[in-house]
Amino acid sequence: MTARRCLRVLPWLTLAFIVFATLSSLEMRPRTGSVHLERFGAFWLLGFLFAAVYPKRLGTILLLVTAAAVGLEFFQLLSPSRHARLGDLLVKAAGGACGVAVCWLALRWLPAFRDLVAREP
Repeated sequence: MTARRCLRVLPWLTLAFIVFATLSSLEMRPRTGSVHLERFGAFWLLGFLFAAVYPKRLGTILLLVTAAAVGLEFFQLLSPSRHARLGDLLVKAAGGACGVAVCWLALRWLPAFRDLVAREP
């Protein structure tokens, strides 16, 4: 199995971790500092990784990342120990969109990154 194929799993693992961290109890949730920075950073990474793995589907990736943010906020409504907030949703969606945008800029202006991403297995 090539490294490129292994990297295709990375955004899906990141999404699984975000789902776990978002829907698990507060005691199990990892904490590094500012919760808004954590949310933004997690969704930035998610958007960037998906955009890097699927560079020809950036519109779909934007929809996927935004849908993940909306879905996770919705599922928090079903948990009595969690809460859903519009501000949290906006931070997550903005993080995902920024991650996709940074990847798009890197693909456009950094030939080495573009060659690395475009390389087929």
